[in-house]
Parts: sequence; structure tokens; C-alpha cells
Amino acid sequence: MSAASQTCARLYTGKPIPFVGLGTWKSKDDQAVRAVELAIEAGYRSIDCAAVYGNEVDIGKTLKAQLTKTGGNLKREDLFLTSKLWNTKHRAEDVKPALLKTLADLQLDYLDLYLIHWPLGFRPGNDPFPKNPDGSIIYDDAHFLETWGALEKCVEEGLVRHIGLSNFNSQQIDLIMSKCTIQPAVLQCECHPYLNQKELIAHCKKHNILFEAYSPLGSPDRPWAKPEDPMVLKDSTVAKIAEKYGKTPAQVLIRFHVDRGVVVLPKSATPERIKANIDVFDFKLSEEDITELESLGTTFRYVIPMVMVDGKPQARDRNHPFFPFNVPY
Repeated sequence: MSAASQTCARLYTGKPIPFVGLGTWKSKDDQAVRAVELAIEAGYRSIDCAAVYGNEVDIGKTLKAQLTKTGGNLKREDLFLTSKLWNTKHRAEDVKPALLKTLADLQLDYLDLYLIHWPLGFRPGNDPFPKNPDGSIIYDDAHFLETWGALEKCVEEGLVRHIGLSNFNSQQIDLIMSKCTIQPAVLQCECHPYLNQKELIAHCKKHNILFEAYSPLGSPDRPWAKPEDPMVLKDSTVAKIAEKYGKTPAQVLIRFHVDRGVVVLPKSATPERIKANIDVFDFKLSEEDITELESLGTTFRYVIPMVMVDGKPQARDRNHPFFPFNVPY
């Protein structure tokens, strides 16, 4: 078995994509720069970005420096680079300009993958979180099918190689599949043993859509974390399996996805953890281990964005008809 076949999955087009990529949510300024530098030095070749993360300019400077480094042999085609279209850019006329801005910020000619970040649209404009006086979000009536059609044109123009979805449910995927000319290559969603997503992963496989896991370590630094929330990184079952293989709990949680054919996007800004998170290809979990990890839970979400409405916290988009988490999967 070649090294590439061990460390890469394949999209429906046959294009390889590394099983482990670097997540960049919550990495800011110098931290984002250093994280991407360290990741590339450690062997990462997939970087997951998004316009709303607010760090694409910094990441772009780093990518440019790495690709033009004197004596370096890193080429653009060696990298798999992803970004996401934000909710305020769902109208057809806003999609290409948003992509062009991301390309300019990242200093790239094309993206390997561009995702619709969420299935629901916010009021168009430069404010990423437009709000009513009570603190609730101001939405837009643009349908994600309109957005998808504009993304397909971006593929035809060579601005992006593959397009996909993030935080969509099975019903929304089916609607896209029934209308699309170019199918989604990827669905990116939260996934870990407390939210194993078995049904959604199986649904994606039926459509030849590759599943990507974000927040695979439970996103302990998420801004709305509560002290009473369970921590998958500290789960006793995860610890037991980690001890069995002589690995860290984080490495077990990452390998859990790889062994299920899922691409995984751990985020870290710590040099040792960045290196450790990709060092997962010298062991394999047993079927029994995977089953035990999958049995830990199916419904706990770490990532449900919150807003303050009339001074009280609530799930940001729970009342929107396209809120993706109101169905089983």
C-alpha cells in the first residue's frame, strides 16, 4: 500500500484529499500564520479556511511565503486548500465576488474546494452578523439552490475545482442532488464519538459525497462552552483506548475518523499538538474499538452558534426553516 493511499481519501472525481487537514477556526493573526507554517513543516497538505474566520489574509501571506521559499520544493498542486462562502453572500450575484475576495486574500488563483458554510442566508452586506434591535439575526430569503447554481458557474470558470456543503442535513443534501449539474464533493459537519454521525455518513456515501469532520476533539475553546459540557478529550473510554495503543486521546479521536473513511480537521496552534495530530498513520483501531467509541453517544453537539436575544442566550438560527439540526440527521 502506498503512503498516499494510506494518508489520502478520494473525491468522486478521483482527486486525492489528505485524511488529516488543519482547521483554522479561532486562529487569529500571528497565531494563524504560525499554525499554518508549522503544519506545512509537519507534513500537512490540506488547510481548511473560511471567510468568516477573519484570518484569510494572514493565511494567504503564509501560503505565499511557503510556496515561494528559496530552496523550497512545495508547489501549489501539492496543497489542498478549502474555504467557505459566508451566509451574507448567498444571493447568486454575491457568490463569485465573495470567492474572488477569498482568492485575493489567500493569494491563490483557484481553490480546491469551496463550501456553502450554512444552508441559511443572512441579510447581504459587509456585516457578517446583521442583527435586529433585540439581538436576533436578520435573515435573507435567498435559497441555497440559488447559491449552488452560482457555485457551479465558478467551477466552470476555473475558480474552484470542487464545491460542497457544510452543516447541511440529509434532506437538504437530497434537494441539492435532485437539482444540481455539478454534485457536492464534500459534506463538512461536526463529528466525534459523542456525535458519531453514522446515518449522515452513510447517506453521503450513497451519493458519493465525502464526509469531513470538524471539531473532532470537541472544540474545547469554542466561545459558548459551558463548564458542565462533557469533554470527549477526557472521556475514560477514549483514554483507555489511547493507553492500549500508546497514543494520546487526541490521536485516537483523529484515527477514529480515518478508520471510518472520514476526513478530519483538527485545529491547534500548539507546535507539539500540530505535529502529533498528523502522526496517526502508524496504528489502526480495531473494529471493537470503533464500535465502542461509536457507542459513546449520538446527539451531543458542541457547535451550535449562540446569540443573545433580549438579553438571553439562544441557538442563533433555531427558528429558521433551513436550520439543519431539526431532523434526525
